Amino acid sequence: MTAAIRLVSVQKHFGGISVAEDISLEIHAGEILGLIGPNGAGKTTLFNLISGIHAPDGGEIYLGDQPLSRLPIYKRARLGIARTWQHVRLFPTLSVLDNLLMGPRDYPGAGTDERAAAILARVGMSEARDKMPGELPFGQQKLVALARTLMNDGKVLLLDEPMAGVEGQVYETIKQVVRDEAKAGRAVCVVEHNVSFIRDLCTRAVFMFNGRIEQQGTVEELLASEKLAELYFGGKKGETRS
Repeated sequence: MTAAIRLVSVQKHFGGISVAEDISLEIHAGEILGLIGPNGAGKTTLFNLISGIHAPDGGEIYLGDQPLSRLPIYKRARLGIARTWQHVRLFPTLSVLDNLLMGPRDYPGAGTDERAAAILARVGMSEARDKMPGELPFGQQKLVALARTLMNDGKVLLLDEPMAGVEGQVYETIKQVVRDEAKAGRAVCVVEHNVSFIRDLCTRAVFMFNGRIEQQGTVEELLASEKLAELYFGGKKGETRS
């Protein structure tokens, strides 16, 4: 498989704390990679390094053959790296439609409104196009944030806890969108604590702990790992944490 994103010996420290320690990883076009681990493991930091929120202290990040580490956030977005956030970060004073119109990686032109309307229909949010984000329940705000990310139409989609706080139809819609994006050839990486979601969608997973990649493989391999069970669930596989 083709590596859309490639990290080579990436390091990041804040003061004396290592939040990314010698991270080497590939995210392939057409796959859904699950990134799991406890809070503070470095998962969101990894997204921040890829998208340009933080610059690495060592190593390099590539989009295809393009090195990214010296590029600012907006240039990475224009190259086709799009992400969501744990908190939706919608523009509160813009309508749902206008929030989507902030998402394209090129300058909006003719047809942009139609594309935004089509994406809203895809996530079941057409009737909310003229509403303000604050008028919507949290799950629908997450759908709008995902829709805005899809407006980038790039090669890489980074989803930071997309299932946190959602259920029912919103949950099923997000699952279908993630599947469809991978089928369209995008590299999708998902940070998620919902193990059922990871098992259902991801063919490969990476377990992080204290800024390091401790283990990677198929989802079933990681879920069967005693090391993961001890670090993530606080006990040996099969035990219940007290």
